[in-house]
Amino acid sequence: MSRPPLPPYTAETAAQKARLAEDAWNSRDPARVALAYSEDSRWRTRSDFFTGRAAIIDFLTRKWAAEFDYRLVKEVWAFTDSRIAVRFVYEWHDAAGQWWRSHGNEQWAFDATGLMVRREASVNDVAIAETERLFRWPLGPRPGDHPGLSELGL
Repeated sequence: MSRPPLPPYTAETAAQKARLAEDAWNSRDPARVALAYSEDSRWRTRSDFFTGRAAIIDFLTRKWAAEFDYRLVKEVWAFTDSRIAVRFVYEWHDAAGQWWRSHGNEQWAFDATGLMVRREASVNDVAIAETERLFRWPLGPRPGDHPGLSELGL
């Protein structure tokens, strides 16, 4: 299985890879998201450490059962031949209706087929009022004309 764009990455292909990841995560479909990762992909996200697609699906299923109306924007921070660093922000609310803006950084490592073999993520959550939300597009992929993180000053 191959997941273009493939390494070695350029500024253009790293941005394409990040946007494809963003679109998949905005689908909130754990099985779809997991297809971008190798069968033995290693993850660290916040304080969770796990390996493999089944664990990724389990993690994302639990995540989106608790994070409602999730909308995400990713932006490339840096890249090399087979690695990409992104920063991201997503907005969501919990079951009590409290809105959150989660800010984070990810480091990605890819194999030659373009599958992610390692994902390291650090995330911080900030409570926001509903009126402070910046991501108001309909659920699903971010529209092409919606500003990115730099344009929003995030």
